[in-house]
Amino acid sequence: MTGTTDLHVYDTTLRDGAQQEGLNLSVADKLAIAMHLDSLGVGYIEGGWPGANPKDTEFFARAQRELTLHNATLAAFGATRRAGSRAADDELVRALVDSGASVVTLVAKSHAGHVERALRTTLAENLEMIRDTVGFLRGEGRRVFLDAEHFFDGYAVNRDYALECVRAAMESGAEVVALCDTNGGMLPNEVADVVADVRGATDARLGIHCHNDTGCAVANSMAAVDAGASHVQGTINGYGERTGNANLITLLANLQIKQQRTLVAPERLQEATRIAHAISEISTVPPYNRQPYVGASAFAHKAGLHASAIKVDPDLYQHTDPTLVGNDIRMLVSDMAGRASIELKGKELGYDLAGDKETLARLLARVKDLEMRGYTFDAADASFELLLREEIGDPAPDFFEVESWRVITDARGNQPALSEATVKVTAAGERTVATGEGNGPVNALDEALRQALHTAYPELDSLELVDFRVRILDSEHGTDAVTRVLIETTDGTTTWSTVGVDANVIEASWKALVESVTYGLLRAGVDAR
Repeated sequence: MTGTTDLHVYDTTLRDGAQQEGLNLSVADKLAIAMHLDSLGVGYIEGGWPGANPKDTEFFARAQRELTLHNATLAAFGATRRAGSRAADDELVRALVDSGASVVTLVAKSHAGHVERALRTTLAENLEMIRDTVGFLRGEGRRVFLDAEHFFDGYAVNRDYALECVRAAMESGAEVVALCDTNGGMLPNEVADVVADVRGATDARLGIHCHNDTGCAVANSMAAVDAGASHVQGTINGYGERTGNANLITLLANLQIKQQRTLVAPERLQEATRIAHAISEISTVPPYNRQPYVGASAFAHKAGLHASAIKVDPDLYQHTDPTLVGNDIRMLVSDMAGRASIELKGKELGYDLAGDKETLARLLARVKDLEMRGYTFDAADASFELLLREEIGDPAPDFFEVESWRVITDARGNQPALSEATVKVTAAGERTVATGEGNGPVNALDEALRQALHTAYPELDSLELVDFRVRILDSEHGTDAVTRVLIETTDGTTTWSTVGVDANVIEASWKALVESVTYGLLRAGVDAR
């Protein structure tokens, strides 16, 4: 299907996505994320449930003063009035009006069993709750969308009643009725059949809201669009309760790139990778490297056969141009690599190795030998660049010389163990002895090394160790096993990873740490002092 479509792109990261286990957004976090969502070009941003959640009430109050949206419209989420009352008298419904949001998304029961057993009211009263609440909000000048909760399960139990709920919302003035796969148990063909039937039986503009419990949230959403839905809901990075919601970035890219539906300006879609990672930073949920389109591994190639083909034509081993979503090809160097992989990785890092067969052969041999010993370079680009520079005769400067280091861990009674490290180095012609304390030996070594180098290299203040991963390579040897350590470091704008391998986990960590500091100084353009 091609051409422009009048399709709502509706983000619910700030409300439904925030229900993910372990995710806790402050009001400031939500305001920052809203700005990123707006820059992506989504049409609607669901900010939360004012009145029911004090944090969300504050968010809408601050949004009126602090949030300037250029593309999106802010939507407030709430529920239909309580049974046996009037919408005009319901405090939570009033809070939706007071939020200042021009769009209100109401959740309403559409499953007869839920009406009778969860709401504990009659089917007729539930329909009146929908009509009264939608009508009241429309009378207050609000646009109203309705989320028909548990719609697909309700449709299977009582199709006629589920359709009555849709009609009640539509006839009362709702612009959209989003059919919700709240339990996330549907499959694409089932969704398509139900949406097509509802579309034929009502005049409502239909939306789709899918959860990912079958791993089909994006596919289900696309099936709904193909069947006539013109409003799609999802969350950035697929955040959400249980297994998450439909990943809005994947859905948006699929609809725009694969089906040529113009949903956002192409230059905004090119911000998708940056925005996905920025929101990961704010939410403190680590980025999922294998996320479609925007993951760090989405266009990463490891096999030598792939690299040889990509060298001829990149499209031979990738389904689309990664720059369309702001991503890029990454060549991974490993024991599976061939000369083409090494050459392309060198080009990616800014080194032209084309035609230098001797250097390529040496590099390939060293990589394969080191990986046989437990190193991994597909996850440690910085270590590979340092290795590459050695082989081409342009090694990193000797920023410092390590004389010795040691770590002591002391535990007394029931008190937490404390580690103390002492590092002796020579830098800028001065010998320095520094001691650092930390909650573990690596933390202590990091602190000691920074102290020892601070006078010579104050640039290290901008570096931060952000991740530390340990893997036992030959676990059958137990405590005598070889250990691989990966350290990820950032300078505030970019990150890099280094690797160390040794039978002693502290020694492996030290090797990775020293390379991390060396690479950081190299990136900063610092000269050896």
